[in-house]
Amino acid sequence: MGVTANLILASASPRRLALLQQIGIVPDRVMAADLDETPLKLETPRELAGRLSRAKANAVFATLETPGFVLAADTVVCVGRRILPKAETDQEVADCLKLLSGRNHRVLTGIAVVAPGGRVSARVVATRLGFKRLSAVELKAYVASGEGLGKAGGYGIQGIAGGYVIQLVGSYTSVVGLPLYETRCLLEGAGYTVP
Repeated sequence: MGVTANLILASASPRRLALLQQIGIVPDRVMAADLDETPLKLETPRELAGRLSRAKANAVFATLETPGFVLAADTVVCVGRRILPKAETDQEVADCLKLLSGRNHRVLTGIAVVAPGGRVSARVVATRLGFKRLSAVELKAYVASGEGLGKAGGYGIQGIAGGYVIQLVGSYTSVVGLPLYETRCLLEGAGYTVP
């Protein structure tokens, strides 16, 4: 039997909100957690995604006056153990795409749910992708589009870059920012009533 309580999405990402709404889940509030997302020394990409999603969920839960469910996520793009940045400049977008061009990479999305009693449930979803080899013209056009700014790995699969993906093994919605099946399972497991 699920519990009727508020659900807070601990994310500023409009993509995560839209994905939740796609499966009929409408959070009562959206509150972004302001954290330092710098990887720790020797931290693996999987560890980083898991740590940040749990930290975001716990940070928002700690601010609640009335306990509710808190859902948080963090997406990390990596090539091997190398973690790509959340691209903030055109140069970072270009550097990321040059690295991803013609090769495989992984997208790891950590998700965490804090239940009203404070219990945390979390997991990391891994998806493997392959990009086509990008020409200089394609690279320049993508950077000019501005789509890669503010995105982990310098691209968003739901836009132009979706046309560069030649292989995807795993969860498409995880690459967008929130693996829907696993999120639904975590929420239900924590006692939240999913429509």
